[in-house]
Amino acid sequence: MPRMAITLSYDATTLPLGERLLWTDEFDYSPVQQALSRSVSGALLVQLGVRSAGRRITLDGVASNAWISRAVCQQLQAWAALPGATFTLVLRGLAWSVMFDQSQGSGFEATPVWRLADGQESPDQVFLPQLRFVTVAP
Repeated sequence: MPRMAITLSYDATTLPLGERLLWTDEFDYSPVQQALSRSVSGALLVQLGVRSAGRRITLDGVASNAWISRAVCQQLQAWAALPGATFTLVLRGLAWSVMFDQSQGSGFEATPVWRLADGQESPDQVFLPQLRFVTVAP
């Protein structure tokens, strides 16, 4: 099975995120929303609906050693700082409309593979990323 590139796009800019990021919460989602309650007579009341958005997509590069450059990190950090901005994430050949999920902290984090002294940074320095997205209605 051929590997597919993962990309993130905003306006006319597309960032390649590589092929090795792991979608860690791929199977932690169900489109079915269910609420259970009891009536005053004690009968079970079941309400069902289908979610139209809100699926979490967490892409982890730490466990898979998916390196991205400092330049890509800087662009991702700038994009994550845009309130309410929506992006196109291409993952597994499918395009998702997403925004950074900052409901539990930062939507983007990156750890350097090698620690460098101040002033030794370069655009080619490599990092292990973790990106958290949530799907939004198209």
